[in-house]
Amino acid sequence: MPQGTIKDFNIETGTGTVVQDDLEELVIDTATFVASGLEELRLGQRVRFDRDGRRATGLTLVSF
Repeated sequence: MPQGTIKDFNIETGTGTVVQDDLEELVIDTATFVASGLEELRLGQRVRFDRDGRRATGLTLVSF
């Protein structure tokens, strides 16, 4: 399962970016982390995720 770091997240639009360890950026949205049981995302958080094209899905926290 790939890992990366939360780069940004705009609560108003419900979208953001996670930077994969190979520096590729993937799109995330509110549904991505709410479906995983997370209530919020913070910049710099380490996460694991599945990929669906250019989107990260199924986020789980690696660290805070």
